[in-house]
Amino acid sequence: MARAGLVMLCATLVLNLVVPSLATVYTVGDTTGWVTGMDYTTWTSGKTFLVGDSLVFNYGGGHSVDEVTRSDYGTCTIGTAINTDSSGATTIPLKTAGTHYFICGAAGHCSSGMKLAVSVKAGSSPAATTPSASGGSPAATTTSSPPSTTKTPTTTTPTTTTSSSTPVAKSGSVAVSPVPALVMASLVCLYELAFLS
Repeated sequence: MARAGLVMLCATLVLNLVVPSLATVYTVGDTTGWVTGMDYTTWTSGKTFLVGDSLVFNYGGGHSVDEVTRSDYGTCTIGTAINTDSSGATTIPLKTAGTHYFICGAAGHCSSGMKLAVSVKAGSSPAATTPSASGGSPAATTTSSPPSTTKTPTTTTPTTTTSSSTPVAKSGSVAVSPVPALVMASLVCLYELAFLS
């Protein structure tokens, strides 16, 4: 009877390891990051963004990640962001379906390619992956950027904080994964099953 309870505990722990891994974390621009001169429309091609996925923007000083309206995205209007972050490492959880728009808030950077429009589909992510620099990430749909004089990146809908239009997480507010603790608990369960039964 105690062994059956231990087996159930172990099964629960293993399921807890699998479920959090269903979301995909996309590093915007892969190893290039969030920079001017990058074609983010091309970067989004072949990727499928789902509610629950996240975008990670890595960039140097003098840049920001501004979540903006479709209109501000199309005209590269700065100073009216829904959300903004300039920490150098910005994570945007994609919490709602629809197209989300991001630009760099530094003058001239949006028109130099630092803009991203991401079309997010409802549903949960199929598997946990972190796309590689080679673009080996799950298929995705993106919307073509509104007419502008520069390349257009793709990203999430504007919001003040990651809510209906994914808010921007500040540097240092990185979510801690429960996976290491669950792995240790699973190993303890396996030890108990193998050696103490």
